[in-house]
Amino acid sequence: MTAERPFSIRARRRRVAALMRKEARQIVRDPSSLLIAFVLPLILLFVFGYGVSLDTSHTRVGLVVEAPSPTTRSLAAAFRASPYFDVQLATARQPMEAALARGDVGGIVIVPARFDAELRDRARTAEVQVIVNGADPNTGALVQGYARGLIANWWAGRIAEAGGRPPGTITEDRFWFNPARTSRYSLVPGSMALVMAMVGTLLTALVVAREWERGTMEALMATPAAAGELLLGKVVPYFVLGLISMTLCTFVAIVVFEIPFRGSFAALYALSAAFLLPSLGQGLLISAATKNQFLAAMLALLSSFLPAFLLSGFLFEIRSMPTIIRGVTLFVPARWLIPSLQSVFLAGDLWPMFLRAIAVMTVYGVVLLAVAVRVTTKRVA
Repeated sequence: MTAERPFSIRARRRRVAALMRKEARQIVRDPSSLLIAFVLPLILLFVFGYGVSLDTSHTRVGLVVEAPSPTTRSLAAAFRASPYFDVQLATARQPMEAALARGDVGGIVIVPARFDAELRDRARTAEVQVIVNGADPNTGALVQGYARGLIANWWAGRIAEAGGRPPGTITEDRFWFNPARTSRYSLVPGSMALVMAMVGTLLTALVVAREWERGTMEALMATPAAAGELLLGKVVPYFVLGLISMTLCTFVAIVVFEIPFRGSFAALYALSAAFLLPSLGQGLLISAATKNQFLAAMLALLSSFLPAFLLSGFLFEIRSMPTIIRGVTLFVPARWLIPSLQSVFLAGDLWPMFLRAIAVMTVYGVVLLAVAVRVTTKRVA
């Protein structure tokens, strides 16, 4: 029998397979890896799913009716019947203005004393004032929009009851993919991307840094295995673990949060696999550069979670950002995954969009893994 060459393809495969088996056994024996892969994603998913909401319902507003009449009482009844407002009635502005300053109400709707007279006078426009707190512009804009829409619908209904034609153009609003306008439908898939960004980077950064601290990494590098083979043997088990974690998150999103899933699992796993490449590569690069668990954990959180949270379009619209920041977002992998995940869940398979995102994330992953191999080789040498 001829001796197997140490650098033959067959020998490389055997070494990588042995390294993967060793890493898989270590994952099973190490509770911290299982906590990061399965417990942490569930905690974060429930925090984002139940703790973060962009829906506005039962917002406390003050309704000031300066001159009560049948007409103003009808308008007040429309406000009280709205699911968007929790109304506090008053006949003077001063108490409501003080409540707005204290933050007890999110806005004030003032029906002036001349409202009835202006309604009867066709030459004039009946005005209702809406005051909101500029310290919270998002809530203020929602209160203004809902209040104006409610008043317009109320006025159109009164004209229709009188046998007339409602003023203006009647439009029909349709919300594709999310008819109920539930923010959770977009937040939960987006939070899954945040979870995977942190889990993928944190897993490899902590575990490999731990081996650097214990000295076992240097022992492994002293074997015939090359740096690329060693890192490949470590990446593949965590890659599979990341896909299992994504499967768990998808199950929770569909069953617990009742998020519709209109796409295919092939698209879901293709996007997840492409996204895990840069996440794992980033974790390996951090661990090789720091060789310290605490520092690796801090850098993993700062470099994965914060950019994914702030620069991915998860909560803040990218198109409203400055031009330079919009350019920076192109290098955040989560910026490509989040809209694709939302489309998989809510719209279905949009492969032209998915293929572009997969290509970009794969390129980022290959670059980061190559740099990690380079840095690992230099640090050992």
